[in-house]
Amino acid sequence: MDNKIATSAEVAEAAALPCHREVHSDPNAPEALRDVPEPMQKVPTAEQKSPARWAYERLILYIQNFEKTLDGEHEVAMGFAGGDAGVLRIEGMGYFDPDIVTFYGSDSAGARTQLVQHVSQLNVILRAMTKPKPEEPAKRIGFRLVAELEDQA
Repeated sequence: MDNKIATSAEVAEAAALPCHREVHSDPNAPEALRDVPEPMQKVPTAEQKSPARWAYERLILYIQNFEKTLDGEHEVAMGFAGGDAGVLRIEGMGYFDPDIVTFYGSDSAGARTQLVQHVSQLNVILRAMTKPKPEEPAKRIGFRLVAELEDQA
C-alpha cells in the first residue's frame, strides 16, 4: 500500500503529465525512450486516457486479430502511405501522451526503422511479411501487447 500523501497541486500536476509505454516482440529489447521522469510513467484511469493511449490500445487489437490470420511463415508488418518509405516489420509499439504513437521494427532489407506518428495523422496498413529467419518461429507482437495491457489491469 502506498501511503504517500500528495497535495492537491501535486495531484493536478501528475494528472496533467503525459504517460509513456512501449512493448517489443523481443522481451529483452531496450525501450527507445529512456530516463522518462517517473510522473510520466503513471497509468491513467479510463477517463484520463489520452488520444495516444486510445489509439495504442485499439491498434493492439487490430494487430493481434491480424496475426491470428497468419501462417507460421509470416509476421505482421505495416506499409506506409505516400513517399517511398516501404514496409516496417512491427517489432515494438508504444505511445507518449498525449498524442504520439510510435512503431519500432526493421524494413525489408533488415535496417532498423522507427515511425513516430501524431494520432491525427495515423494511417496503418497491416501486411503479412515473410519472417526473416525461416528456421525460427514467427514472432507475435500482438499477443505480447495484449498480455502487457492485461498485466496493467
